[in-house]
Amino acid sequence: MKNTLRLRFVFSYLIIALLTLILLNTYGHSAIYNKLVEYEKSKLYEEAELIAREYMPSISIRDTVDITLLKHFSALETLTNMRVWIVSPDGNIQMDSNLENSCHGENINEYDAAFLSYQSVVGEHPKGLMDDNMISVIYPITESLNTNGYLVLMSPASALNSSATNYIDSIVICGFIILSILFVIFISLYRRTVTPLKGMTAAVRAYANGRFDYRMEKMPCHEQTELADAICYLAEQMNGLNEYQKNFIANVSHDFRSPLTSIKGYTEALADGTIPAEMQEKYFNIILFETERLTKLTGNLLELNQLDHGSLVLEQENFDINDAIKKTSASFEQRCLDKHVSLDLIFDQKELMAYGDTGKIQQVIQNLLDNAIKFSPQDSVIKIHTLQKNHKIFVSIKDYGIGIPKESQKKIWNRFYKTDVSRGKDKTGTGLGLSITKEIIDAHGENINVISTEGVGTEFIFTLPSAKI
Repeated sequence: MKNTLRLRFVFSYLIIALLTLILLNTYGHSAIYNKLVEYEKSKLYEEAELIAREYMPSISIRDTVDITLLKHFSALETLTNMRVWIVSPDGNIQMDSNLENSCHGENINEYDAAFLSYQSVVGEHPKGLMDDNMISVIYPITESLNTNGYLVLMSPASALNSSATNYIDSIVICGFIILSILFVIFISLYRRTVTPLKGMTAAVRAYANGRFDYRMEKMPCHEQTELADAICYLAEQMNGLNEYQKNFIANVSHDFRSPLTSIKGYTEALADGTIPAEMQEKYFNIILFETERLTKLTGNLLELNQLDHGSLVLEQENFDINDAIKKTSASFEQRCLDKHVSLDLIFDQKELMAYGDTGKIQQVIQNLLDNAIKFSPQDSVIKIHTLQKNHKIFVSIKDYGIGIPKESQKKIWNRFYKTDVSRGKDKTGTGLGLSITKEIIDAHGENINVISTEGVGTEFIFTLPSAKI
């Protein structure tokens, strides 16, 4: 049997109903009965005080019983079911209002010596004289600190037990009504909880099967709406990831296939002697160039895999960002000379200490400089500017090249993305450099932005925290 919410609702309802009935017929009955007994004791004690005040001063307990008083008490018992004993100090019953089963002349002490010492007793007391459960109140009649006798008033406990049962029966009827209402509430709760869950389950299965256009019905509760929105958001992310994986595989296949095709074609041509000896060096260089492209692409993919899985460990320290820029710029000296591009380093301070991973920040500068040189025209300038504001260091790399189309500026951080112009002019790029750059800056908890105008140039600005003291 499946452990479903429906079964849990049914079991919960049955347990509540069963416990309610058990409690009402055990603890509830006992509590009501005890309450009625206490009330009866209080009533008997008030009656005893009234009788002692009104009748006892006019008679002598040791004397012969007053017939008129006996008839009065007998009539009182008939009306109220309250039995009255007048007992002498030594325990003799001088008067019993019950004429049919009179205990007149009996000595209570011979049956239950402790009976007259109590204020009230519940049960078959005095034992031997009473066979039924009685509620008894013993009221001593005193004069000048002397006990002249006792007034004992008794009422059958069975009547109170019946009253308690009647009360419980009424409460049980009310309980059944409440349970009926509770059943309706349970059904409503079931429909408002389980039914939406079934809808969500169907949606999750649809998303798992790739049906990302599946739409869930509106949820009745705020919490369920939040859960449904979270599932829809997850489905959108899965759909985006699915599309990304397709594009990723297509881009990787394309970027690997192109150089591999060149390498294979030129290698076969060299092997079968199609290419003359004097031309072989040229094609060997092409093969070497394509091999370097594959090596760079593989390295970038491995680095992105590290960033994706959070396994990138930043070795952060205080370092001079100006010095890092100088060292990185020096590695581009030959490319700048070949293209007649000059680097203009503008430092607001001779030494500007930042906090971060020196190697990774140099990689960021290298990627941005590589793009700047690649898309700058000959005889142009690339400006690299650093400054400090409010405990933040700003690094700007600005070229005066072809620029980036406005519609492409938000896409340049995507992996393998290249603008049309870029694809036409860039034969060495992998489309991963800017993606890696942003991932590194994000890992530092900082920001990188681009400002670009077609035909005017492009400026990348990223921030770093100032050095920690």
